[in-house]
Amino acid sequence: MIKNSRLWLGASVSMLGVLIIAALILPRSFELTAFSDVIQCLLLSSGTAAFTPLALRSHGRIRLFWSLMALSCGFWLIYQLFWTYTEVLLRRDVPDLCTWDVILFLHIVPLMAALALRPHVPRDEYAARVGRLDFALLIVWWLYIYVLIVMPWQYVVPDIPAYNRNLNDVYSAEKIVLLAGLIACWIMSKGAWKKLYAGLFGMTLCYSASSALANWAIARDAYYSGSLYDIPLVTAMAWLTWIALRTEVESPAADARPASTVYGVWVARCSMISVFSLPLFAAWSLSNPVVPSRIRVFRLGLTLAAAFVMGVMVFLRQRMLDRELIRLLQRSQDSFDNLGRLQAQILQSEKLASVTQLVGGAAHELNNPITAMLGYSDLLLNTRLTAEQQQLASKIGQYVRRTKSLVASLISFARQAPTPKSPVDLNTLARTAVKLTQPQCENAGLEIRTQFATGMPKIIGDSNQLLQVCLQLLANSLHVLTEHGGRVLYVSSELDTGFCVLQILTEPLAAPAGGEQSAAQSESSLGLSACHGILQEHRGRISSENCSDGSVLMRVELPAIDLAPSADRGATPAALWQSQPFA
Repeated sequence: MIKNSRLWLGASVSMLGVLIIAALILPRSFELTAFSDVIQCLLLSSGTAAFTPLALRSHGRIRLFWSLMALSCGFWLIYQLFWTYTEVLLRRDVPDLCTWDVILFLHIVPLMAALALRPHVPRDEYAARVGRLDFALLIVWWLYIYVLIVMPWQYVVPDIPAYNRNLNDVYSAEKIVLLAGLIACWIMSKGAWKKLYAGLFGMTLCYSASSALANWAIARDAYYSGSLYDIPLVTAMAWLTWIALRTEVESPAADARPASTVYGVWVARCSMISVFSLPLFAAWSLSNPVVPSRIRVFRLGLTLAAAFVMGVMVFLRQRMLDRELIRLLQRSQDSFDNLGRLQAQILQSEKLASVTQLVGGAAHELNNPITAMLGYSDLLLNTRLTAEQQQLASKIGQYVRRTKSLVASLISFARQAPTPKSPVDLNTLARTAVKLTQPQCENAGLEIRTQFATGMPKIIGDSNQLLQVCLQLLANSLHVLTEHGGRVLYVSSELDTGFCVLQILTEPLAAPAGGEQSAAQSESSLGLSACHGILQEHRGRISSENCSDGSVLMRVELPAIDLAPSADRGATPAALWQSQPFA
């Protein structure tokens, strides 16, 4: 505890000790009454001031908890200031039918609301918002009880004995409810919170005992301000300062269980019970023949007004609960959908891992016979053959090399090993791939037209792997042209929103019979899987599209190092090759 807090607590204890000594040695007098009232005002001011910093440096429900504690002390202080003003400045006894008694009665309600928040249990801000509405409903219900039972004997049909009797009964019931709530919180809390609730329980028990003792003394005309009967009351007042200065709880307990659904259900039930209790009080008011008719009519009208006000508050609370339920249902649906996507990704990853192992092993086994076939085809081309035989041997070598390129792609895909990357010009890669593919095109009677954008920024990547992607895509597109009677392949590049884009477009193909085009695309899907793996490692993407005019578009996008304006960004790929000449 810091030095200022020790001095503060020492001053409160000193005021309590001085008042006890004065009550023991001084006779009944105005000076003793004034001294006692002033000391009580100072102690309640000290308690209110001690709780205020706790509220200011806390957050969320904890701030609301300490604010309600300070509000309770503030209500009590207001009532004590009125008492002091009447007895000390006006030098009169407090009237028996006192309007300010409602302030004393209501000062316990913020304590109940603070306990209902259960700040020692972690909860969300939505629970705090509902808790504030519950507090409003609670204070309206207790105010209704006070006006229903006590005030008719004060204003409708003034009757001092009935007023005092009903006030004491209602006030005692309120304190019993508060003590029960403190016991429940004391049992369910841990650590510093348990000590806090124990201190509040001791303070409330002391205050309740002082009220009972004072009422007993008033009935025997033995009570006066500053008497020995005030010692338990003043002790409870000083206890508030001790609780505020000694507490060290500014957050929920770390080992506390989260708020249970059962508690929230019972809070809602209590709200409904408070509303449903109004007709019972109305029936009780009408069924008591001893009570004057004016009081019965007053209570009936009050019950109708309270039913309307509390009904509106319960409606607002239910509306808030409905909105929260819809939000939770939406979050649950989103979580369920995310879980489904995650399961699908995990399953796909497991399949991909299995396929990767299988492909890696199969590709290595295929390399040896492919190398042998490539060597024999080259030997065959070097022998004397007829023109027809030369063409067939060239086609054999062409397809063997295509197969060897595919196997190399599969091996690279299966390794999934990171490779060093450097700035690469995508146009240069595309031109190299076109030159390497040119002999194959000439043998097949195909034509490649190119149009590369000028001033293209470079990309970061591995040139060998990206060249492999370009070769694979060109081989796939040429295979599609060969299978479907096409003759022209268009290769272009552009800059689109920070991405360097390579586009490979076949000329419009005749509609195949029996789904041959989709079959051709399926044949190339294995090589595309390897391309997907390489581009994913380069933070790029690849897409394949069958256009409406029968052409097939392959599109590769890779992030550029720096941005440059693209004059043709808004044009579609088909429009580019149709509207502009290709080299």
